[in-house]
Amino acid sequence: MPACLTDSPIGPLLLIEDDGRLAEVRFAGGDEPDRDETPLLKKAKAQLAEFFAGRRREFDLPLVPARTAFQQRVRDAMVSIPWGQTLSYGEIAHIAGGAPRAVGQACGANMLPIVVPCHRVLAANGIGGYSGAGGTATKRYLLSLEGVALSA
Repeated sequence: MPACLTDSPIGPLLLIEDDGRLAEVRFAGGDEPDRDETPLLKKAKAQLAEFFAGRRREFDLPLVPARTAFQQRVRDAMVSIPWGQTLSYGEIAHIAGGAPRAVGQACGANMLPIVVPCHRVLAANGIGGYSGAGGTATKRYLLSLEGVALSA
């Protein structure tokens, strides 16, 4: 599968394409080799750079579908959360038809962090978790980039 690295303020990201769709945004150690930089991966790199510069609030990229129907419903709900806003796991559960814990698991299984903004989903009593590199510090960074004020 074509893949390429891109730098970001939260560390290197490996972008992976599958059959003309973005399949994965992986927090990379920097040791993954660039394999191919296709037109789609160039577009994804540009859109991520715009996001981190505060000039892009939504992504316009074809995405590989989520692994399950429930994960797709959770993904659709996450993508609908506007820049600078958040929803709780419980609110996403209500939208997607599941339990908050299942939403948390679906967020943790999100292969497209940032593009599918799982960082905008919070626990009812705080920030919740984040499975990307840097954990909740990365989640806090992404939310602060979007102007979301969090209590300690």
